[in-house]
Amino acid sequence: MSTATYTVKGMTCGHCVSSVKEEVGGVAGVTGVDVDLASGLLTVTSDNEVDATQIAAELEEAGYEVANQ
Repeated sequence: MSTATYTVKGMTCGHCVSSVKEEVGGVAGVTGVDVDLASGLLTVTSDNEVDATQIAAELEEAGYEVANQ
């Protein structure tokens, strides 16, 4: 079990949270996605470590950016 935390820039509402959860949740191996809109924190739980560039690519596809990459 692996957990990684990212700071996401560009989220402003509940719809943004849903979009991020949907995109990141579709990554192979991801078992859980938690998003805190107020802080911009994204916590990804997975079976094995997921490549951070893959998470960043999914976020960019949804229209957001990883701040701490």
